[in-house]
Amino acid sequence: MKVLVTGAGGQVGRELARTVPPGLALTALGRQDLDIGDAAAVAAAIAASGARWIVNAAAYTAVDRAESEPAAARAINDTAVGTLAAAAHAAGARLLHLSTDFVFDGRANRAYRPEDPPNPLSAYGRSKLDGERRALAAACGAIVLRTAWVYAAHGRNFALTMLKLLGERDRVRVVADQIGAPTWARGLAQAIWALVRADAPPGLLHWCDLGVASWYDFAVAIQDEGLARGLLPRRVPIEPIATADYPTPAVRPAFSLLDTRATRALIDAPARHWRHHLQGMLDELRAA
Repeated sequence: MKVLVTGAGGQVGRELARTVPPGLALTALGRQDLDIGDAAAVAAAIAASGARWIVNAAAYTAVDRAESEPAAARAINDTAVGTLAAAAHAAGARLLHLSTDFVFDGRANRAYRPEDPPNPLSAYGRSKLDGERRALAAACGAIVLRTAWVYAAHGRNFALTMLKLLGERDRVRVVADQIGAPTWARGLAQAIWALVRADAPPGLLHWCDLGVASWYDFAVAIQDEGLARGLLPRRVPIEPIATADYPTPAVRPAFSLLDTRATRALIDAPARHWRHHLQGMLDELRAA
């Protein structure tokens, strides 16, 4: 079976390319290869690939910049998703589109289920929610897979930023009142491939690593596991702070844990605790 992946240069796109299962043929296109907002270019790329699935890992992810560039965020996260969905339908293909925990407002007292009503707090979150709606309204049998707090051994992410800061500074301050689940891009890629291979039914699904953490908890684990692997020279104090002490242009959900039970019932991809996956990512860094 042939699959086309957009956003191939990003964290998830790169891990999708590294974890292609046997029996699948991948066409991986980065933004330099394909403008996903160009309907003619998208149709031509799908036709050339012969893809039966399009996995959209392309996104505008500059959460704070989106507050001053809402049109740019919407062009990629919303309008272009409709272009991809329409082209997929025309080619007889299905779309798997990645979305985010930022479609929720963070006021829940339990993990968010796919059917829970969204209420994004930011321009980024609103653009992603509207992209979800375009995908699901199309006739291509789309799956929208929400995820959260994604990191990898490459790209720009919290884990690599923390390793850098912990190696350079004498003290680090990290927000402790935003709660979610760190998610290794490789585990997410494996879940995506499992959904494709299972020809999972259309609809909304969630995937993140198991367990729960604040950004502070994640930073402490990064330091502990990094020290154990010789990736950091020394231990430095990590100070927990409130969101109010670290103001940002975009409002972030205080609680965005995702309930993944429905997805886990559909696929056989291994669901692992976030700390286990953090260890795997740091082992990869150490071996590099």
